[in-house]
Amino acid sequence: MTQTVLLVGTQKGLFRLEDTPDRGGWELAGPLIAGYEVLHAWLDPRDPQRGLAAVDHPVWGAHIYRTDDAGHRWEPLAGVPLHRPGLWPKRMKAVWHLAPGPAEAPGTVYAGTDPAGLFRSDDYGQSWTPVASLNEHPTRDTWEPARGGFSLHSILIDPQSPQRLYVSISAGGVFRSDDGGRSWRPCNEGVRAENLPGRCAVTGHNVHRTVLCPRRPERLYRQCYNGIYRSDDRGEHWTEISSGLPSDFGYALATPPQDPDTVYVIPIESNHLRTCCDGRLRVYRSRDGGRHWAPLTRGLPQRHAYVTVLREAMAQDSADPAGLYFGTSSGHLFASRDGGEHWETVAEFLPRVLSVQAARCY
Repeated sequence: MTQTVLLVGTQKGLFRLEDTPDRGGWELAGPLIAGYEVLHAWLDPRDPQRGLAAVDHPVWGAHIYRTDDAGHRWEPLAGVPLHRPGLWPKRMKAVWHLAPGPAEAPGTVYAGTDPAGLFRSDDYGQSWTPVASLNEHPTRDTWEPARGGFSLHSILIDPQSPQRLYVSISAGGVFRSDDGGRSWRPCNEGVRAENLPGRCAVTGHNVHRTVLCPRRPERLYRQCYNGIYRSDDRGEHWTEISSGLPSDFGYALATPPQDPDTVYVIPIESNHLRTCCDGRLRVYRSRDGGRHWAPLTRGLPQRHAYVTVLREAMAQDSADPAGLYFGTSSGHLFASRDGGEHWETVAEFLPRVLSVQAARCY
């Protein structure tokens, strides 16, 4: 029997939810890793019994936890990614993002950190090696902290060409490697950068999230500080698709694995207020690659909903049709089984939701 498992990272620990056999409800457990901020957690699509969580604590600092029983129990690992001394003023502030490696390398995982850096482990997180080709890239002097931190996130691997990797840096931009991480080049052509002196800068872009379409991996979407964009050529060029949305600012972004033309975003009211536009919690969906957008509201609060949905706090599963899930700064978790047409409240009054990840477990 296949079940959907949600790992919900919050400001006070990790919560695990699994759907009932008839998909009629959810069972919630937690908090796990209690008292820690869980910035990102997932079950490995190569083996959903295994998974990793990136956590942070104001006293004990950044750690990585591992599960071997589909998220029921978690244990800390000894290894933490660290920059070489002198590269940045601080060697490690937080592990921001974790990603599984290619299918043919079951022990390989990647970590993105603050200060911005990419690290690789080939023993499933026991030890970490910095990817110096990116961390010491010639454009590094153009990277700078954004308001939400100085993080590397959105680590993506092309499922058809595993040597091709993408990463996003806030603020630095999107970078691509075609040789397994030995070399990198920026991929930001066509993206506005109104926070920089040159609006068409090569690097320095504040990217909030990037997603890749597994069925058509040459297509990517990105949500930036200035706009939402689509690429149809592996990031070589980007086309803005913000028109029709109430704001070009936001964090959450998702595309179902079966349909590269469909994309979901949750617009946020300005980079100053940073809550839902007009106090209405709306998911916007496009079914034509961002040319047209429609709000999806059934089951979502439409008055006085001044919440935020963060970059890691929206996810989809691999079912057909795909389930769609997101969590809010108010600790509410929402789910849709029908592409966003209808939403149900799965959990209420959790701590502030930092990340949501979905997995199909057997």
